[in-house]
Amino acid sequence: MEPQSIRLTPYQLRLLAVLALVNFVNFADRQVVVPLLPLLRQQMGLTDTQLGALQTGLLLVLAAASIPFGYFADRLNQTRIIVGGVVFWSLATIACGFAPSFFYLLLARALIGVGEAAYAPAAQSMISEAFPHKRRAMAQSVFASGMLLGGAAGQAIGGILGAAHGWKYTFIFVGLICLIPGAFAVKLQEPPRRPRSEVVPVLTLLSVPAYLAMIAAGTFITFSTVSLLTWGVTFAMDYKEFSLREASESLAAVALLSLVFGVLTGGFVADRLQKKFVYGRIIVIAAAFLCAAPFALLAVQSDEKWVVLAGLFIAIFFMSWYHGPVTAVLHDLTPQRAHATAVGVYMCITQLFGALGPQLVGKISDASDLQLGLQVAVAVMVGGSLLMFLAIYFIRRDGLHHPRLAAFHPEAYD
Repeated sequence: MEPQSIRLTPYQLRLLAVLALVNFVNFADRQVVVPLLPLLRQQMGLTDTQLGALQTGLLLVLAAASIPFGYFADRLNQTRIIVGGVVFWSLATIACGFAPSFFYLLLARALIGVGEAAYAPAAQSMISEAFPHKRRAMAQSVFASGMLLGGAAGQAIGGILGAAHGWKYTFIFVGLICLIPGAFAVKLQEPPRRPRSEVVPVLTLLSVPAYLAMIAAGTFITFSTVSLLTWGVTFAMDYKEFSLREASESLAAVALLSLVFGVLTGGFVADRLQKKFVYGRIIVIAAAFLCAAPFALLAVQSDEKWVVLAGLFIAIFFMSWYHGPVTAVLHDLTPQRAHATAVGVYMCITQLFGALGPQLVGKISDASDLQLGLQVAVAVMVGGSLLMFLAIYFIRRDGLHHPRLAAFHPEAYD
C-alpha cells in the first residue's frame, strides 16, 4: 500500500497540528528580528557585526541547551518539556521589547534559544514515534512547514509592525502571541515508547560514522541558510533598492509560496525514494541543495527586482526540501529511545558552528560588502550538500543501523 493512502488517526492529526502550530510561532519569533535590523542599526547605532550577533547569540545558546534537553526528552515527560519551552521563549521575546541597551537585547535574544532547545527534540521525537516509518519524512515535513511558514510570517509581521510602531512594540506583541500554542500543547498525550533501559548514551551515538557525516553536512547547511535568512531583508534594501516594508512583504510572500510547495514536496519525494534506496532520503536532501545553489547566486547577483524574487523563489523551494527528511534520517539511523537525543546532539553541533554564519557574513560586509558575504554563504551550502554523499557511503558500508547500536533494539521497518 502507498504511504500516502494510509488514513491518519484523530490522535495523529491533533498531534501534528498542535506541534506544527508551536513550530510556526517559534520561527515567527526567531525571524521577526530580521526586518528590524535596519531599525536597530539606526536607533541603537549598531554595526553589522553586532546585528549578526543577535542571531548568533540565540543559536549558540540553542546549541548549548540542545543536548541536555534532548537527553531529558528521551527520559522524561515530553509534553511538559515542550510546554515549558514555549513559555520560556515567549517571555524572553517580551523581554527584548524592554531592552534598554544592546547588551540586554543580546541577552534576551540569546535566552530564546533555551526555549527552542527544549521543544524541538521532544516534538520531533513524538512525531516519529506516532507515525509509521514509511511516512516519517512526510510527517516531519508537515511539522517543518510550521517552522518555514512561521519564519516567513515573522518577517512580514516584523516589517509591517516595525515600520508602523517600532521594534519594541513588535517584540512584545510577538512574545504574547507565542504563548497561545502552549495552552494547546498541555493536553497532548505522548505515544508509547520502548523501555527506558534502551536509552542510548551520547558517546555511542557519536561513534556512528553516518550520523557524524550528517552532522558535518548539517553544520555547513545551517551556516549558509541562517546567514541568508538573517541578511536577506537588509541586502534587498541596501543593494536592490527595496524599502523596508517592500523587502519584508516581498520576501515573505515569495517564501510563503515556495515553502508551502517545497517542504511538502521534499517530504513526499523523500518517502517515495526511501522505498527504493535505504539512503533515499539523503539523496533527496543533497540533490535539492545542488539545485538551489545557482538560483540563490542569481538572486544575489542580479540587479532586477523580479529576477531577485524569482531566483529566491526557486532557491527556497529546493532548500526547504531539507527539513522533514533530515529529521527522518536521524531517526532512521537511531533506536527509538535515542530519537530526541539524536536530534539534540545534531542541533547542538550544527547550531554551534552554523551560528557563526550571520556574524561572519556581517564581518565580511563590514570589511568588503554584503554581496560577497552572501556568495560565500551559498558556496558553503554546496559544501554541505556534497558532504551528504559521505553519509551515503557509510550507510552503504555499515547498513542503516550501525552494529554499535544493535544492543539497543533498532526499530523494525516494514
